[in-house]
Amino acid sequence: MPKKEKKAKAPLSDEEQLLLFQQKLLAEEEMAKKKERLLSQFLKDKLTKEEHNSALNLNKINTQWRTVLREVKTRELHKDIEILSQTFERVVDCKDNVIKSLAKDLSEAEEQYARALRSHLHNVDQLLALQRHRLSLLEESYNMELEALTKEFETERKTIIDQHEKEIHYLQDIFMAMEQNYIDSEYESKLEFQSMWNDLKNMNLEEKHFLRLHLENIVEDLWRKFQDVLKNYTDATEDRKAAFETLQVKDEKSSKEIEVQMKKIQKLQDAITISKGKIMIHSRESEDENRYIRNDKELVLVQLRKLKAQRTQARAASQKNLVKLTLESNATLKALRKIVDKGEKILKLAEICRKFETEEEKVLPFYSSVLTPKEQEGIEENNLEELTEELAKVMVDYTGMENFWKRYNKVKLEQLSLQHRRAQLLDINGKLREMLKQYLDGISVSDEVLSQLNPLFIVNYQSNLPQPLSIPIAHPGSTSPPAPWSDQRRSFFLGSS
Repeated sequence: MPKKEKKAKAPLSDEEQLLLFQQKLLAEEEMAKKKERLLSQFLKDKLTKEEHNSALNLNKINTQWRTVLREVKTRELHKDIEILSQTFERVVDCKDNVIKSLAKDLSEAEEQYARALRSHLHNVDQLLALQRHRLSLLEESYNMELEALTKEFETERKTIIDQHEKEIHYLQDIFMAMEQNYIDSEYESKLEFQSMWNDLKNMNLEEKHFLRLHLENIVEDLWRKFQDVLKNYTDATEDRKAAFETLQVKDEKSSKEIEVQMKKIQKLQDAITISKGKIMIHSRESEDENRYIRNDKELVLVQLRKLKAQRTQARAASQKNLVKLTLESNATLKALRKIVDKGEKILKLAEICRKFETEEEKVLPFYSSVLTPKEQEGIEENNLEELTEELAKVMVDYTGMENFWKRYNKVKLEQLSLQHRRAQLLDINGKLREMLKQYLDGISVSDEVLSQLNPLFIVNYQSNLPQPLSIPIAHPGSTSPPAPWSDQRRSFFLGSS
């Protein structure tokens, strides 16, 4: 049989080669997409498993932590109950001792009271006897002084009555002389007044006649001018004639009133002239009296100036004292208000703090000193050597505040310890947050996480992350330090897996 010859493959064209190359590229792209899908699906499944495992681990941690906390809390409660029972028994014993000592003090005080009452009654009887004797002596001296005063009063009364009668006779003589002088001066003044009145009357008549003639001439001239102006005015203003007539009637009424007032003025002028004459008479009489009065007035003014000076001095002194008193009173009131406000604030704070006190603090509010008796004596000796007298007096005034300062210092120490503990816990919390963030970054996949250090990237069984330091967590009531966080995490992860 003849051998079959193999058909030689024909060479591919450029278009076929290009199609083959494109098919290969598409197949590679599909394979890469399948690989990416598988990888993303694998990572998602792994993330869900890790999240499930982390939730289980957290539940386990919480359950174990709750058991630990319950055990610690029961221990603390047992210890508190024992402390409270011991303190209650101690307080009951102290109260019994106090009651016994108070009963003894009460019996002694009753005996002292009875003894003091007897001595007081004896002293009162003695004082009453002395007082009665003193009253009898004072009564005798009072009667003697009363008799002497009555005698002196009678003698002075007789002398005053005699002097009074003499002064009355003297004043009656003076009154008769003054009355005679007044009659003589009155007659002379009447004559002078009559002569002056006649002269003034003649002068007034002459002036009146001259003025009348002069005024009549002026009135005639004015009347002529008025008639001319009136004609012109009536021709020019006939409409205002009625108004003018009404005004003329008012003018006549006012002229009558003026005449009446002039008569009244004349009467008043006559009365003024009469009163002036009387004033002249009385002025002559009163000049002498005014001289005496002026002299008396000057003496009185001198005394008044002295009294005013004394009054101003006394007023200035009283004003200074009043200002000083008001300033001091205002200062004291402000200080007292501040003290009252401070006391009210302290009481409110004490009521608020009372709510937050523990049972031990309520039973024993004042802690006992930690120092030994020898150390306390040495401190007291050093304090007494350094103290001055003024400071010692001030400290004696504030001895009642020792219990307050004890409680205050105790609260201050607790505050400082809590602040220190809070700083430690904040530091531990920050470190735990950093570790938790590193762990979550390690189990999550994102561009930001992949760009940073990743704990999933392991070479030669070692991660590229720095190893975290162990953080000791002090549990209340526990003596041994806790295990590092990495060991706890490893144990929980092994248990979850």
